[in-house]
Amino acid sequence: MAIKVIAQRREVKLGKNPGMKFVMRPDLYSPIQEKKVFAEAATHSGISAGVIKAAWDAAGEVLRTWATEGHSIPLPGLGTMRFGVRSKAVENLEDVKTNLISVRRIIFTPSVEVKDELKNTSIQITCLDEDGKVLKRVTSGDTGDIEDTGGDDDGPTGGLTPNPGD
Repeated sequence: MAIKVIAQRREVKLGKNPGMKFVMRPDLYSPIQEKKVFAEAATHSGISAGVIKAAWDAAGEVLRTWATEGHSIPLPGLGTMRFGVRSKAVENLEDVKTNLISVRRIIFTPSVEVKDELKNTSIQITCLDEDGKVLKRVTSGDTGDIEDTGGDDDGPTGGLTPNPGD
């Protein structure tokens, strides 16, 4: 299995050196239907797809409830998730208001196993000209470095303000 990426030549107007550049983006596949996920899990586990769906639906309700209460929730085999916010910092107590919050976020921290899987997955790049004609294909030979925030630098304010209470 490989992660497929498209590098297409297009005009970049921003930055220090505007001009024609190869810009990368994921080569997205069609979304997998929920029914297929349950059927595949049933095949791997020996549990019926209906039972898996019922358990998944119940787990989803529990996850939403606990996350909105402020908990970091384990997602077995995947990592953890929690809710957070991005907000502005203010000096004065009387200036603290909900309008300082610019966005609510879902923060996902992948497990070591998920990071290792990503690190060990090759990347295939298809280079295209501006008209979509294939120019060449490249397969990764990189070290597979993973961006890792570790979840530690992203407190309730989204990492914009130190928060010792996180």
